[in-house]
Amino acid sequence: MPPELNVAELTAVFEDFTRMAIRLPEAQRLSFTTLSVLHTLAHGGPCRLTALTASEQVTQSAITQIVIKLERDGLVERRPDPSDGRGVLVHITEAGTAVVDGRRAERKARLAELTGRLTPAERAAIAAAMPALARLVELDRR
Repeated sequence: MPPELNVAELTAVFEDFTRMAIRLPEAQRLSFTTLSVLHTLAHGGPCRLTALTASEQVTQSAITQIVIKLERDGLVERRPDPSDGRGVLVHITEAGTAVVDGRRAERKARLAELTGRLTPAERAAIAAAMPALARLVELDRR
């Protein structure tokens, strides 16, 4: 009989794993929210400051300051919204995409190293859980 899912334990493991995964890359030390903005733009495309404020769950002034810093660093740029001449869309630049891709590559390498130290049964258990974890992400996006 399969073990029951302990949601409290799942939550604790997800929190610990997320903290570890966020900190794995050594390059481009940026705040969590700053990195989240880059990931949002890399995966969701250009968006307005108001949409970033909502998705990142920060204040309008905080997101404005983050975008100003990212713009200064050449990682994002603001362009007029073609559907509304008064609006502005924040776009990730090639340099910003390189940060996201570089961090993912570094995280992948480190996770490969760590998973290489697991037993075959532990690796198989993670592989077996992948479809269910992907489904959780899909359910959350709906």
